[in-house]
Amino acid sequence: MARSGLAGAARVAHWADAALRPGRDSASPDGKGTLSDATAELAAEDLGLTPAQVRADWDTARLAGLVEVHGDEARPGWRLRAWDRDDSAVLRGWVALFDAWSLAHPEPREHEPSAVAEVVSAMPQVLSFLQLSAGPVPVEQLLDLLEQRVTELRTERCEIPYGPQPEPVQQTQASDAPLDPLLDWALHALASVGALTYGDAQATLTPLGSWAVWVKLEQICVAAQSPAGNIEQSAEDMLRGCSQLRPNAARAEYRAWLAARTVGSAVGELIDAARGEDALLRGLAFEALRVVGAPAEPDVRAAVDEATLRPYALLWLAEHDGIDPEDAHEVLTREEATWMWVDTAAAVADHGEAPLLVRHLESAIQPTVPMLLDEVRSVGHPRTVQVLVALAAAHPDPALAKAVRRAAFQVHTGGS
Repeated sequence: MARSGLAGAARVAHWADAALRPGRDSASPDGKGTLSDATAELAAEDLGLTPAQVRADWDTARLAGLVEVHGDEARPGWRLRAWDRDDSAVLRGWVALFDAWSLAHPEPREHEPSAVAEVVSAMPQVLSFLQLSAGPVPVEQLLDLLEQRVTELRTERCEIPYGPQPEPVQQTQASDAPLDPLLDWALHALASVGALTYGDAQATLTPLGSWAVWVKLEQICVAAQSPAGNIEQSAEDMLRGCSQLRPNAARAEYRAWLAARTVGSAVGELIDAARGEDALLRGLAFEALRVVGAPAEPDVRAAVDEATLRPYALLWLAEHDGIDPEDAHEVLTREEATWMWVDTAAAVADHGEAPLLVRHLESAIQPTVPMLLDEVRSVGHPRTVQVLVALAAAHPDPALAKAVRRAAFQVHTGGS
């Protein structure tokens, strides 16, 4: 249902991906991929649509994240890239459109923006009622519920009118009168995105709309049950708070933290945290990005170009593409694997115990310690000296500890 509802938007987005790139003959004159009048007409001709239909589908594509606009430049979104192979990308695109229902259908111009905002804020409760009703609900009943919720919102804001006021009954009538047409607008807008059907003075959630409302309610419940209380923390502080948790508990915390944020901002915060000097946070940030899943793919793919993040990003992408986590390390070059070994050792040295650092030797891909030390010296990790010094201090074998200290000294002095 989501795929069919977004089919027109996907068609225009695919067309734009092929036609609106700089250097193509059919690109817009400014080479920025904007949908000008000329390109709207060109798309209409190529796709057998009217320019108005093209613009409507283009707007839907933008709201659904099939097309992402950065300034004056339009780019295909990750959902478009995953359209044919990932049903979850289609569902996420539709949920994004569902979230933007008030933008998909312009509000009545004759109403005050504040009244429109109140109705938008009150509609989640109306939708929850529709979901619980599991069938047609008379519009009159929905209007009563909307009026109650708007009144609650005004009370929560402690709106106290100043100056002479009309009689209480007249005030109530005046404040309630605009809600009837605004409810009509909201129901039409939600119907336009496929969340409900609206007619004969009643509204009914579609199966897709009912599922979306259930998902939103579940997200609210997850966010409210943050087990370790890190939901309001920054990404870095949240990750530090999760560093002592068991894997399942940490993942629950990641889910709660993510549920309270938009995907874009959450992924950006996690990538920034991974760029820091603390190697432990780097590893934890990518664990949290695994919980995010497909929406993080564009940012993770971009992180491949950053030396500090590259091994982590390559492993994330390999697992995302279906490679068994136990085999994912095979996508790394020997140098990348060695760099990551040093980075992980730095995390252990900073936050773990000495025996754990000694056991970390067993995870190296090199068959002997001398080979490991030779390759560790060559990868240029900024924490190499500290890692080797810590390993030498922790290892119980005096001869091996001496060799590791010698390697640390050589890295420190630039010798060989």
